Amino acid sequence: MGIQITAHHMSFPVRDLERSRRFYEGVLGLRAIPRPDMGSIAGVWYAAGQCEVHLIETPPGLDVGRPPPTLNPLARHAAFAVEDYEQTLDHLRSHELDVVESRTAGQMWVCDPDGHVIELIVPGRIDG
Repeated sequence: MGIQITAHHMSFPVRDLERSRRFYEGVLGLRAIPRPDMGSIAGVWYAAGQCEVHLIETPPGLDVGRPPPTLNPLARHAAFAVEDYEQTLDHLRSHELDVVESRTAGQMWVCDPDGHVIELIVPGRIDG
């Protein structure tokens, strides 16, 4: 018998917290939620449905791994469900983001300011 689990949060290391906030709040529309005091560790937490997104500002010189060098849908990524494919695509393009699309599956991918791949998907959509 396995254990029952649900997703709780995803965490991304970021170099410039304010730049990342503009993307996650201004582009993706996530809402900041309270975050416990973590001393000198700067960051912000967001609600994303039943899951949370945690951004942690990393100090210069600290190697926490690197995202892929280019936008690659096969790379490690986070996925967010959206309702309207065309509206989401238009919104991302209005922010002058490079978007990789898979219309038949209702998926699209962008990179955040630190190069993390973000997928936006219409769940259940398998036709164009």
